[in-house]
Amino acid sequence: MRPFRLLFLASAVVALALPLAATAQQITVSAAASLTDAFKEIGPKFEAAKSGATVRFNFAASGVLLQQIGQGAPVDVFASADQDTMNRGVEQKVIDTATRKDFVTNSLVLVEPAKDAVGVKTLQDLSGASVKKIAVGKVATVPVGRYTKQVLDNANLWTTLEPKFVQADSVRQVLDYVSRGEVEAGFVYRTDAAVAGDKVKIAFTPTGHTPVTYPIAVVADSKQKALAGDFINFLSTPAAQEVLTRYGFGKP
Repeated sequence: MRPFRLLFLASAVVALALPLAATAQQITVSAAASLTDAFKEIGPKFEAAKSGATVRFNFAASGVLLQQIGQGAPVDVFASADQDTMNRGVEQKVIDTATRKDFVTNSLVLVEPAKDAVGVKTLQDLSGASVKKIAVGKVATVPVGRYTKQVLDNANLWTTLEPKFVQADSVRQVLDYVSRGEVEAGFVYRTDAAVAGDKVKIAFTPTGHTPVTYPIAVVADSKQKALAGDFINFLSTPAAQEVLTRYGFGKP
């Protein structure tokens, strides 16, 4: 009976260890809302390439994600839609700066509902009576909101248009407002406009803002830094690049 008991105990230890081993191969990636569709496709590809690995995603506005990380959320990788948010992460010492890199680019566009669009052609048209509401990302936490403010500040229109603003918690919320026809116009990324399909149409591509580049980095407190680094490196592979390009992201 003694050998049988020892064998039973050894089997029990192995059984208990297996869930721990599986958990040890899991990472959480907090990524800007505009990356939602592309990263949801890339996740399974990464898992297939990295045997035993699991990746979970948390999508929201970049500023909100940084707040979560700063409050101790168990995150391994942070992908931001702007440099300012990542810079704040560096200042707060929650980012492993040695792992930071730019991995995609995007562009800002003004969109209208595809149905019953008022036909905005220029930024100045936004001040017309036919445009009653404009969806914009919250400047404090949503990068697309800061890019929007740069554009409108340069055109001396921010203060003029401010009474028309409908503040959104993410670029995807801006897109939803426009898609449902709840506003006459909204500022989103080109990739988001593409995801909306025939629900919105691009009116024009404004200028006067800093380049839309997306940095990514390993979170300083990550318990899976090696695997987190593997995910970041995977974004440069042909499999991941095909997905990012198909969704309209450009190379850095």
